[in-house]
Amino acid sequence: MIKNLLSKYQLQTINITAADGTLLPVSVIGQGSPVLLLHAYGMDAREFLPFIAPLLGKHTFYLPHFRGFGEAKITSLTQFDFVRQYADDMNEIVEHICTLRQLESLPVAAISMGAQVMWAYFERYGVARISRFMNIDQNPAIHNQPDWQGGLFGVRQQEVFDIFQEVIDRTLPYANIGSFAHLPFALKRRATDVERLFSLLSVNRTRSKAFIQMTTYKNDPKLALYDHSIWDHKRQCLQAYLELPYDFRGALEKVTIPVVNLIGGRSKLYDPKWQQKVTQMLPNATEIILPHSGHAVPLDEPVRFYKVLKAFF
Repeated sequence: MIKNLLSKYQLQTINITAADGTLLPVSVIGQGSPVLLLHAYGMDAREFLPFIAPLLGKHTFYLPHFRGFGEAKITSLTQFDFVRQYADDMNEIVEHICTLRQLESLPVAAISMGAQVMWAYFERYGVARISRFMNIDQNPAIHNQPDWQGGLFGVRQQEVFDIFQEVIDRTLPYANIGSFAHLPFALKRRATDVERLFSLLSVNRTRSKAFIQMTTYKNDPKLALYDHSIWDHKRQCLQAYLELPYDFRGALEKVTIPVVNLIGGRSKLYDPKWQQKVTQMLPNATEIILPHSGHAVPLDEPVRFYKVLKAFF
């Protein structure tokens, strides 16, 4: 059924020019009112297609590919602060869509890193061009602080950050090597193991964990030849997360548009109790808690995720 729906509407890629002249690829599909969906760290925007297929007759979906991922995997960052660079890119994309479709504003749903980008967007550009926003399991402050313990990985933050820092430190000497395949084998094994750890922490369901294990593990021969084309970009993003004080709580009171805060009730990345505090801090927000879902809501609760998306749009 999903294949039939997708074949009925032609997926195309348009390029929108960023402020620095870079061409930003955006996948576009559907027919109807425009909506914007922003993907997570390491994700390809087209991974949303199974969830939006039944809605293609009612909406035109714009699926931007963040620099370094998906269709933009060969597009480099020009700033260390990748979240704010992505926010600037989103401003150009939002303006393009609104001008093209003669809209005052449009709805946006964003998951994980994509939602973090939207908090940065709101801080810099306000809410005039966004009609409503769905924040999918993302806290506006990454680092734990004396007044905020809802940061990434919660009480395990320092433990996990230390693991990330160790991998970054070990791979930095090879930053200019050009290919992941040319890294020392032991380092490739460690890097992919840590990636798998991150992915496993993102889910709660047993089936989701099994899927991640099956799709991410590579035996020695495969790992020896593995050309992880986005590894260096992921390393840059991870380094920025560790070093920059990403905290957009100051923008929350300005986000007066309707916000749906979709929370994974078993999220290990962002403590659900602290995510509920975000709902309370927003002037016009409601929340939906999926009690059995981890951070990766589409993987843990695909049917519920679709239903929530459908209701939101």
